[in-house]
Amino acid sequence: MGCVAAPFGGAGVLRDNATPMDGLRVATYNIHKGVQGVGPLKRLEVHNLAHAVAALGADVVCLQEVRAYHRRLQRRFGHWPVGDQAQFLAPPGYHAVYRTNAVTRHGEHGNALLSRYPVLHHAHRDVSDHRLEQRGLLHVTLAVPRGGQTVALHVVVVHLGLIHASRVRQVRALGEYLAQAVPPAAPLVVAGDFNDWGQRLHAPLAALGLRTAPQAHVPTYPARWPLLALDRVYARGLRVVALHAPHGPGWARWSDHLPLVAQLQWA
Repeated sequence: MGCVAAPFGGAGVLRDNATPMDGLRVATYNIHKGVQGVGPLKRLEVHNLAHAVAALGADVVCLQEVRAYHRRLQRRFGHWPVGDQAQFLAPPGYHAVYRTNAVTRHGEHGNALLSRYPVLHHAHRDVSDHRLEQRGLLHVTLAVPRGGQTVALHVVVVHLGLIHASRVRQVRALGEYLAQAVPPAAPLVVAGDFNDWGQRLHAPLAALGLRTAPQAHVPTYPARWPLLALDRVYARGLRVVALHAPHGPGWARWSDHLPLVAQLQWA
C-alpha cells in the first residue's frame, strides 16, 4: 500500500497506548463496501483499507457501507477476506461490532464500529424512511478508562439518507432513540456519513445537545476532490477540539470518501 500519512502530523500509527489521558480520538469512514471502480475496472480495496484504518490511530473507528458478504463479488475476487469486513478491518487487539442496514440480492451491508476498548453492549435501530433506502443506527457502549475509573461511553454510528426530508426525520428518530437508550449525563458520540450536502443538520443536532468542532466544515467527499463535509463527528459530554481529513493519492483511491478524524476532550 505504501506510506499512509498520519492525520495529525507524524507518520504511521499515532497512538499505541490504551489509556486516554487527554481524551479520545474518534474516526469515521465510509469505505464504499471495500470495492472501487465500475465494470471490468472494479477492484477490491479492503486490504488497503485495513492498513488505512490502522494508520488513523483512532481509539474508536465508525464505519459505514461495510459488507457482511457479497456472493457475486466473493466469486470474482479470489482474495476476498474470510468473514465480514468489520472483523477483517479491525486492527490487532480491537473489538469489532457490525450490524446490517441493507439486504440486497447478493449480500448485506451496514454500519460497524471498531474499538480499542471493551464493548459493554450494542444495539441497532432501523431508521429507514422509504423502501428505496435501508438505513440504521448502530449504538455501541464502550468501557473507557478515565482517571482511574471506567466510564461507559455511548457511540452511535449513523448513515443518513440521500433526501433532505428523510434526513430530518432520521435525526428526529435519532433523538427519540437517544432519549430512550442513553442517560442524559452519559458521554455520547454520534458519528458517520450524514449526507448533509447543504449543512442543514447542525441545528437539529444541536437541539439534541450534540456539538462538533468550531471548524466543522472539513470536506471529505468526493475523495479525489473533496468539496462536501458529509462525514461528521458530534459529541455530548465531550468537546470536539480538532478535525482532520487525511488526503493524498492513496486516500483518494481506497474509497469515494475520505476518513474524518476527530480529537475529543472530556468536558
